[in-house]
Amino acid sequence: MTSKAGMTTRELVRCFRSKRPHTCITSVSCCGLMGVSPSRGSYKVHTTDFPGNYPGYDDAWDQQRFEEEFRVDVVGEEDGVLEFDMVGIDAAIANAFRRILLAEVPTMAVEKVFVYNNTSIVQDEILAHRLGLIPIRADPRLFEYRNQGDEEGTEIDTLQFQLKIKCSRNPQAAKESSDPNELYFNHKVYSKHMTWVPLGNQTDLFPDADFRPVHDDILIALLRPGQEIDVLMHCVKGIGKDHAKFSPVATASYRLLPDITLLQPIEDEAAETLQKCFSPGVIEIQNIKGKKVARVANARLDTFSREVFRHEGLKNLVRLARVRNHYIFSVESTGILPPDVLVSEAIKILMGKCQRFLNELDSVPME
Repeated sequence: MTSKAGMTTRELVRCFRSKRPHTCITSVSCCGLMGVSPSRGSYKVHTTDFPGNYPGYDDAWDQQRFEEEFRVDVVGEEDGVLEFDMVGIDAAIANAFRRILLAEVPTMAVEKVFVYNNTSIVQDEILAHRLGLIPIRADPRLFEYRNQGDEEGTEIDTLQFQLKIKCSRNPQAAKESSDPNELYFNHKVYSKHMTWVPLGNQTDLFPDADFRPVHDDILIALLRPGQEIDVLMHCVKGIGKDHAKFSPVATASYRLLPDITLLQPIEDEAAETLQKCFSPGVIEIQNIKGKKVARVANARLDTFSREVFRHEGLKNLVRLARVRNHYIFSVESTGILPPDVLVSEAIKILMGKCQRFLNELDSVPME
């Protein structure tokens, strides 16, 4: 089977193993922009699955041109949030990358809860559900997937945690006090009360390990004197496709780079009005020969509110668009692994998918 560009399907797929993942760099219109209208929002959003859609424009995929134009620019990382640009790819690849981050990068999470005693007002099922959603700081690359049907677990596929706590009265509390923090001990059960209990020879396997919840201040339950919780938890390796508790990211999203063009000079009062139509930092006002003149300072900060289209005197002076093949990614980790590691793991998974597809092609006779 051969594409219109003269490249066989096998050759096309092998491009995934080139310098960067494969995409069709020419799946944009001749100007490379996606239009934005006041009534419909984005338009011209379709992609070109086959070359030749635009007369007089060579949009046949070329591996050398792709390798030259494709790039990844890391903008910054702060508080577990990584922002980077991926330029020169198609929406299908960008969305596949996002979905892998959400659903296919593995983590460790509580899968089984053995309840030995629970006299709190929280039902066993609700308690187990809350414990399962607590992110566990443990590198999943150190563990194997547990075999289906294996109830016990071993040191190579299971992490064991214990939560054992009992509420009691504070004999030193003032009689007139009504503050639970003064009246009771251990009346709030937090994630910090979960302690790692090594299985088998895990102490030797992980001598420097610090397996624990990512956050110590996650409230699990409230107790009163005489109430207690005694449970044992088994954490296993899994992916978000099976259950959301295994998802390593709080959010993984992308948006297209905004493109804002002023079709003619906008001055004085109109410039101030224009500045208020956009997010802070998008439009700046310069003083040129005693006049206030608007200019686009940083289109990246725009959120596309389309507020400018509500002003009759401005709507025909500004063109809003999005750069079709420039994706701004934002990856926020739950804290289990740093976001840059998550991105690296997602790339490895995508490469593995491509390799499996190539293996399938190699095993099928081609005419």
